Amino acid sequence: MIPPRWPVFVAAIGLMATLSAPNGARAQEAATKEEPVGGADAAAEFDRELLTIEQQVDVLKERVFRSKATLQLLKEIVIQGSSTGARATVWHVNKLSAGFRLESVQYLLDGQSKFSKADPAGSLDQSREFKIHDGAVPPGNHNLSVDLKIRPTGGGIFTYARDYEINVRSNYAFAAEMGKTCTVRAVVSDRGGAVNSFEERAKVDFELKCERITDAK
Repeated sequence: MIPPRWPVFVAAIGLMATLSAPNGARAQEAATKEEPVGGADAAAEFDRELLTIEQQVDVLKERVFRSKATLQLLKEIVIQGSSTGARATVWHVNKLSAGFRLESVQYLLDGQSKFSKADPAGSLDQSREFKIHDGAVPPGNHNLSVDLKIRPTGGGIFTYARDYEINVRSNYAFAAEMGKTCTVRAVVSDRGGAVNSFEERAKVDFELKCERITDAK
């Protein structure tokens, strides 16, 4: 026999299930709807970050491109400047005999001093050959000036010659062409044979050699 209150109990359970079912469905539906919304936001944020990175990469590429272009331009300037300009090299060559001592030397190129030294003790005779100038010059005409002071050593019966001071001044003009290097050797020596005085014994001879810069060694 079914208890008298059992149908009421069953009805109550059914009513509770009916009332609670929509709430649970709505909660489940809300949860289902929230998940796609959160995923969309994350995807949008990822797209924004990716776009920012791509823009930064493009900026870096542009900087690298400009840097390469600048380096190429500098390279062309250096190469063209060294191959199409003009250069001059000046050497001092001392071929004085033991009867003379070089006490002072001064070299001017186009009016500008390139070397100047004085030493009566004779240290300038220790270096028989050294470079005075080596560098770029404007294409065209140039002038090299040499001013020397030489003293006879006065060996043997010529001790009186030590009181003489020989001043030698000489100028030399040369032309430097575009794309060429010119080497000028100023050779200081004393004249052989009979001369009228000690002052006439010393001299400077100039030797010139010009060649293409690409052929120079």
